[in-house]
Amino acid sequence: MRRYTRTLVAAALATTVIAGTAGWASASAQQVVTGAPIGTEAWRADGLPDPERMSPSQVAAFFQGLTPGRQQALVREHPSVVGNLDGAPLRLRYEANARTLGAQYAGQQVLASDPRGRGQIALVHGDLAEADSIAVIVPGSDIDAGNVRPLTDMAEALRRATHGRTAVISWAGYTTPVGVGLDAATGDLAEAGAERLNRLADGLDAIGAPAPSVFCHSYGSVVCGLAAQDLKAKDLVVFGSPGMRAANVGELRTSARVWAAKDPSDWIDRVPNVEFAGLGHGADPADPAFGARHVPADDARGHNGYFAPGTQSLRTFAAIAQGDVR
Repeated sequence: MRRYTRTLVAAALATTVIAGTAGWASASAQQVVTGAPIGTEAWRADGLPDPERMSPSQVAAFFQGLTPGRQQALVREHPSVVGNLDGAPLRLRYEANARTLGAQYAGQQVLASDPRGRGQIALVHGDLAEADSIAVIVPGSDIDAGNVRPLTDMAEALRRATHGRTAVISWAGYTTPVGVGLDAATGDLAEAGAERLNRLADGLDAIGAPAPSVFCHSYGSVVCGLAAQDLKAKDLVVFGSPGMRAANVGELRTSARVWAAKDPSDWIDRVPNVEFAGLGHGADPADPAFGARHVPADDARGHNGYFAPGTQSLRTFAAIAQGDVR
């Protein structure tokens, strides 16, 4: 009974700390965007294979069986589907999304785009087709198609730190929490995000890309924790994490190397690491007892400072992405 009481108190304390740290910024729960891409009904009506029934490897095989002319016809006729099919050729996805977005994101390589809800976007920095190493950055709260700059700043910093040798994907590809409220304290959005993240990685594998290092910030680390068992990644790197819905690395059931960073000034450290009645995300991945590899971050500042130029965390992130550390 005493243990139950301590857990209940800790959960209440977590709620209090979250509210006191950033306020209940979300008045209502976010509606998860899932399912087939926009335009799928017209795609099916043309007798094309159902996107919801194809794995990324099947998507890749489907496009390999088409002539170049037929591929281009699909880009013209169904750009919102082609642009969001994990496993489709990169050049076709970029072209399809350029058609859908028009002047928006002009000149950028858009790997995926979904205008539903607050909007989702995945941007590629570098040559994803030729890169020897790939990184994916999974963001936390407040990131969407209309507020992607904090995420792309991280991606560009990482790419510069690798001297341009690593292609980086800014993956705003799931419905993130808004502010720090009930959505951020539960795993519902993360569960939906984990499915999308796994499909992204499966799509990279289907086109022959190297397994990525996946960098997971804040609530994004909850997404990565839930995806871990099936995620085709060589590294999972969490920073500013409230937990991964696991008690330790073993519970993640992943073959990827797991790394964790938390700087001393990060407010996330004031949130108790509990999981109770669906609230909270469990153990602190930066705690040595969790079993993750340590990423030094003593010179980073705040919850968003891990990619600041010159920091130990950014240097280590770059080394991890390139496979230069063991």
